[in-house]
Amino acid sequence: MIEIKHIKKSFGNHQVLKDVSLRVETGDVVVILGPSGSGKTTFLRCINFLEKADAGEIIMKDLAVDCKKARKKEIHEIRMRTSFVFQNYGLFKNMTALQNVMEGLITARNVPKSEAEAKAKEALDYVGLSDYYDYYPSQLSGGQQQRVGIARAVVLDPDVVLMDEPTSALDPELIQETLNIIKKVAERNVTMIIVTHEMSFARDVANHVVFMDGGVIVEEGKPDDIFSHPKEERTKQFLRRILPENAFLTYAQDI
Repeated sequence: MIEIKHIKKSFGNHQVLKDVSLRVETGDVVVILGPSGSGKTTFLRCINFLEKADAGEIIMKDLAVDCKKARKKEIHEIRMRTSFVFQNYGLFKNMTALQNVMEGLITARNVPKSEAEAKAKEALDYVGLSDYYDYYPSQLSGGQQQRVGIARAVVLDPDVVLMDEPTSALDPELIQETLNIIKKVAERNVTMIIVTHEMSFARDVANHVVFMDGGVIVEEGKPDDIFSHPKEERTKQFLRRILPENAFLTYAQDI
């Protein structure tokens, strides 16, 4: 379980996150939706201290961290319990796919090299890259690079995997293969928080959907509740613009 309480974050005079709280149970796949600038990515980055929140608390099992007062040791512990899949892959360009996946095991987990190599190969096999161990990022397609990123995140066996728009940098024909891999990971009961703009994917893979706008959570609930029976007018407006017309006919009377 991870619980994020009352997160606030400003950049200069602009308050990006106004008071955001979220509880994620073990095995949950939470998808965060919202327009550009709503605070989704900032919220995700605050969870593992890629951005340091101005206020709030993060609770993971027996660990409770005050975001504003967090010490290096506490930040390290949070990062040991989480992993991050970036929009732009975030791979080390001078390392092969295998080395990229091994790196976190060796440097952060102190796993012996031989064991790390075996685990990394297993993870790459799982995402369909068994023939690409020795390929460098420049030799891989965007979809393949993102699959390396997913393998790198999952191999650490974290309490929660954080994914920030994992398909946003991909060409359209590569998006579905990456989404299929994420669905495959979700079937392993891996706890995930995913920021995405892929509506059909969100509905298929999530068991909890969050809609953010203006730095706050406007509405959250089960996928069918959010997509078919949204309660908040702002959620309805967003879905009306994003979804094909026939996708929201089921709740047209509510709109």
